[in-house]
Order: sequence, then structure tokens, then C-alpha cells
Amino acid sequence: MQHHLTPSRIALAVCLSLSATAQAAEDVQKTEDPSLEVIEVTARRTSENLQSVPVAVTSLSAEQMSQRGVEDLADVQWYSPNTTLQVSRGTNSTLTAYIRGIGQQDPLWGFEPGVGIYIDDIYIARPQGAVMDILDVQRIEVLRGPQGTLYGRNTIGGAVKYVTKKLHGDPELYVQGTLGSYNQRDFKIAGQMPLSDTFWAGFAYGTFNRDGFGEFKNTGADNYDKDIQAGRLSLAWYPSDDLSFSFMADRTWDDSNAKGGYRLTPSLVTGQQPYGNVFDSDTSMPTDNSVETGGEALTITYNINNDWTFKSITAHRDGDTDTNIDFDSTSQPALDIPALYDDKQFTQEFQLNFDNGNWQAVGGLYYLDGEACGVFETVLGLQGLTVENGGCVDTKSLAAYAQASFPLAKDLSMTLGGRYTRDEKDADVYRYVYLGIRYPHDQPTTPFAVQSDFADSATFNRFSPRVGLEYQLSDDIMAYGSYTNGFKSGGFDMRANKSVNPDADAPYDPEIVDTYELGFKAEWFNHRLRTNVAAFYSDYDDMQITVQRAVNNNTDVASQVLNAGKADIKGLELEATLAATDALQIIANAGYVDAEFKRVDYFDPNLGQVTDVSDLWSFANTPDWTGSLLAQYNLEAFGGDMVVSGGVNYRSKTQIFEVPSMLDFGSVTLWNASIAWYKDNWEVQLTGRNLTDKEYRLAGYNFAAVRDSNGNVTGPGLGGEDTIVGYYGDPRTVSLSVGYRF
Repeated sequence: MQHHLTPSRIALAVCLSLSATAQAAEDVQKTEDPSLEVIEVTARRTSENLQSVPVAVTSLSAEQMSQRGVEDLADVQWYSPNTTLQVSRGTNSTLTAYIRGIGQQDPLWGFEPGVGIYIDDIYIARPQGAVMDILDVQRIEVLRGPQGTLYGRNTIGGAVKYVTKKLHGDPELYVQGTLGSYNQRDFKIAGQMPLSDTFWAGFAYGTFNRDGFGEFKNTGADNYDKDIQAGRLSLAWYPSDDLSFSFMADRTWDDSNAKGGYRLTPSLVTGQQPYGNVFDSDTSMPTDNSVETGGEALTITYNINNDWTFKSITAHRDGDTDTNIDFDSTSQPALDIPALYDDKQFTQEFQLNFDNGNWQAVGGLYYLDGEACGVFETVLGLQGLTVENGGCVDTKSLAAYAQASFPLAKDLSMTLGGRYTRDEKDADVYRYVYLGIRYPHDQPTTPFAVQSDFADSATFNRFSPRVGLEYQLSDDIMAYGSYTNGFKSGGFDMRANKSVNPDADAPYDPEIVDTYELGFKAEWFNHRLRTNVAAFYSDYDDMQITVQRAVNNNTDVASQVLNAGKADIKGLELEATLAATDALQIIANAGYVDAEFKRVDYFDPNLGQVTDVSDLWSFANTPDWTGSLLAQYNLEAFGGDMVVSGGVNYRSKTQIFEVPSMLDFGSVTLWNASIAWYKDNWEVQLTGRNLTDKEYRLAGYNFAAVRDSNGNVTGPGLGGEDTIVGYYGDPRTVSLSVGYRF
């Protein structure tokens, strides 16, 4: 039996739980004095109390994520309102990220995300490998709304910070093993030690393995399996009290099988009916998949005096992907996409911080030199054709930024900031048609036809300001209002097909958002109830939407990156935590988004003209409602301390692409629970996820066959098939973890 929560029910549950437990908290106040811990965040590039930061931010500690069953970055979405962090279609480690309706679902090289991903202070330019497993992490922060002033590139929707555990100079070693459903076998080890009084070293390594949730029925290979390794090395040197050097190197290897999709309709080619298990599939390709990402970073910090601190952050990152995705998910090569990606980036940031107790300021210079290259084949095997897309885009970005917070009057302060960004992009793009079946590793041959072959350059620049007011109503209550301008650079369509769209080689424009936010952060009942509320409105111009349509009677594909004319986004967010007693804690969050296109000028390649389709389009990956409700109880048991957690996560109906399709799915309600036991150096945890075994779709491919007004198939789709294929979230799983701290 499935459990369903409507938006009104989850909102009512949150309110009733908070009001009831708040009354309980008042009743026990005379005999107990529980209080919430102070949460430190670095949303403004310096360590601060969450309650004093005029930004909508969620922070999850390593302990909180463990007790909630958070296994990787994608799981964080359930505990941050109006946030979508999901594994992209056909992969295990590529991230699709949206915050407040703003993001980018297309992971092709050259397209840049709308949500910035950071490992510590290092920006990750590409989504491949960004679904990072939780390994020796201090906390994860989700900053909602444009963060361009301080975080710069592509934080138009927000930023997600993966903050690793810091070296502290004391010897430490921790090991953990996990066994679970579908033959889950995870192992983590992390430690650190001083090599001298001023030089410390640390490391972390994890291997994450699982059999498939299903299989490729025609080959017997696992589908939705997991085979990932990750490692990190950290070094810290403190030659004096005022000078420090910190070095980090990390690497992730994902050798899981490429995911096969679930066909929602019968195959026009093989007659295959949809399987009974959504994790079963067929394939005409090898299931080999390899993603390797990593980098190195050196941070130098110098305390000039009590007020001024200088920081230099130098980093290099690179990634390689070799994957095979069978779009049509049949045993015939109707629509297959093998692909290679190769990207690298170098960044340098110089930062100057000032804090004299009344004024806080940060400013700096940021430079990025990145190259993203790739090639993929659209194998139309039944037609005896292969379309090869390839090329590179080089990006050089230079930015200068500054932000300051200062008092205007007693309890009233102001924040002023701005960032100037200049991006230079050089792109080369080709699109060749070959006779027969071709793969990216094949030797070059003469193409049958050339649909695109061009090189071009473009420069984009923008000044993005931020203005805010903060008023401290009391020691425990703060209200703020802010205006922030967000900017994401323009670029070139790496799938450009000039044979269909003569203007496909023209650069697309940057996207701009103006966001107005009102927030209220408060703690009540002697720091036992924390409520953080934010209301926002975003005026969104030139939104970048990648669109692919079958053309020429479903024998070819036309791609374009569309600058949607105008859109409005408004919404509300609530995060609340209540220490009802010294043993019981209740955590809730709820988010509401109303996102609407006002104008979309779309070039229809089949009609050869531009039309306004704003009435037909909706925001992708943006449910109207999100929320969670979690109860956590602490007690003494079996000679140690036990934490029992249980809760429900909710997301309302979601549209996967900009237009409605069969892939769109209804609301999702997931129930999770865990029991953690701690004694001396031992940690044991039993975790159940998706306990009702809810089936829910995350993504898909939609190259549907031609249908009449009654939905009857009247002609084949791209490649001669009816390609409507979905990818799904994890089924019910149970795991047992045992850890020991030396």
C-alpha cells in the first residue's frame, strides 16, 4: 500500500507538529532545559552563526546526514526546501541541480550549470562526478538564491558546498563497513596525524559497491549497479601563528554500468512490451562506463593583523568520461549514444577579508581557464546512419568582487556588494553524418554529409550587485531584506545543426535574474525552537533552455539553446527545528515555488518560424511543493547512547522537460528510518530508505513516435522507434553500518 501526502496535508503536519511540540516544550521548561546547538556556516566566506547570516541556507552536519541516511550529494535535496539534486539520466555520478526553479539539466560539455557546486572553496565547472558520496565530510551547505557576489560563476540559482573535514593536529583513525540490500558493500577509512608540531597530514578513502536493482534482460548484465571509489589526501603546514598552507588532492572513479532506461511503451522495432520491473532494460551496446574526476588545491592564509586576512586559493581539476547510453533501450541499435567527455580547469583566487567587530568585508580577484571537449555519436542503426557531434569550448573568465556589511544604527546593518565578470569563450563545433554504425574511438573517415563545421568566439560581461538590510529585533530574532542580481554567461550550442537551423552557430545570450528576498530568522523558548522563513521573487530574463526536437519526418535532430524571453518565480521557504525535550527533536522544512514563463520565443525547425510557446511550456525539475518532517529521539540503551530517527520526505508532481510528456510523474512520498547506537569508540547504525518501496521517476528521454489526437501511433519516431524511456529513484533498501574510531 502506497502512502500519499498532499501539499496541504504536509503543511498541516508540519504546523501541528511544531505547535504541539512547542506546547510540550513550554510544559517541561521548568524541569528541563534543552536547547539547539549553534550551527556554523561559511555562506559569506567566513565562519558565522547560521542565525546571523542574511541568506536562505541549509546546513547538514556529517552526524545529521548519517542519521538521516544521506549517502551522497543527491540525497541532500530532501532536507533543503525548493531544491532538486538528482542523478542525471543514464549515469550514476552526473548531477542535475536546480534551486528555486533555476538550473540546467543538460550535462553536455560547453553547457554550464545554473547551481554552483563547490568542494570547500573550489568551484566544480562540470556536473560529471558531482554526485559525491559522503566521505569524511564536515558538513554540506545549500545556499538558495543567486550567490554571484561572493561565489561567482554560475551560482544564479544558488550554491552547494561540500565541506571536507579539517585537519586538527591530533592523531585519528576511523573505519566503517556497510552491508545492505542488493549486496551493498561499502568501506570507508579516514585518518590524520601530526608529522611535526606544525605539519599535519590526513587521508580518506571509500569504496561503494552494489549489485543492480535490475538487469539488462538480453545480456544478463547488472542495471543500476554501483562501483565507485573515492580518495582524498590533505596536508596542512603552520610555519607561524599568522601563516598557514593547506593542500588537498582528491580523485573519484566511477566504473558502474551505464544505466538502461525503462520503456514506457512497446517497442515498434522488437515488439518488446514494458517490463514488470522498472529497473530492467535491454541494450544493443556494451554497458561499459568510466568516469574519472579529481583535482588539487593549495590554499595560503596570512593573518596580516587582527582585522585583515589574506587568502590565496590555487586549484586544478580535470575529468574524463567514456560512456554508452542506449536511448531506445532495446536489443536493436535504433537510437544509441556512445560519448567521450574531457574537461580541465585552472582557477586562481586572491581574497582579502576584513573584520573589526562592526564592519565585515571581503573582496578579491578570481580567474578561471577551462577547456571542455567531447564527441558523441547518434547511432541510427536501423537507418544505417551515424551522426557525430564534437568539438571544444575554451573559457577564460576574470572577475573582481567585494561585499561589506556595516552598521547604520543600533541593531540595523546594511550589506553592499558587487561582482564584475568578463568571460571570453572560443568554440569549435562540428556535426558530421556517416554511413553505417560508428563509435567515438573509431578512426577518422570521410563523412557522408557535413551539417555543421564552424569556429567562433564571444565575450560576455556583467556587473552583478547585491543590496541588503538586516535588523536585529532582539538577541534571538533577525529580519532581513535583499536584492541580488544573478548572471550566467552565454555560450555556443555544441549540438548545432546548421542544415536545419541556419542560425545555430550564433552564440546564445547570458541569462539574468533579479531576486528580491525577505527573511526572518528566530529562536524561541530559550533557544529550543528555531524557525527560519524566506519569501522570494525572481524576475528571470533570457533563461537558457536546451531543446532537442526530431525533424525531417523523424530522420534527424535539431538542437538549440533557447533564451526564453521572460519568466517570473516566486515562493516561500520554512525550516524549523524544535528541541521538544532533552531527548526529542523535531525537524521540518517546507518549500513552495510558483514559476511561470511570460514569453518564450521558440524557433520551430519543422515550421521554420518563431512562435511564442509560453502558454505551452512549464519549468522542468521544479515541483510546486517540497517538504520533510523528521523526529529524532535520544535514549540510553544496551550500555550506550541510541538515536532513533524516522521521517517522511515529499515532492509534488514534477515535469521533466519544458513541455508535458508521458515521462512526467506525480507526487513522491518517501518514508525513512534509522537506529544508531554509540558506545565508547563504536558506532552501529541500521538504516531503512524508501520503506514503502515507492516507485518514482527522476528523468528520461522523449523522442516519441508520431501519434494522432487519440494517442494512437501513426508513424515511427527518431531512429524508427518510439523512444519514451524513464529512469527511477532507488527502491526500498536496508543497510547496516559498523564503525570504529581509534
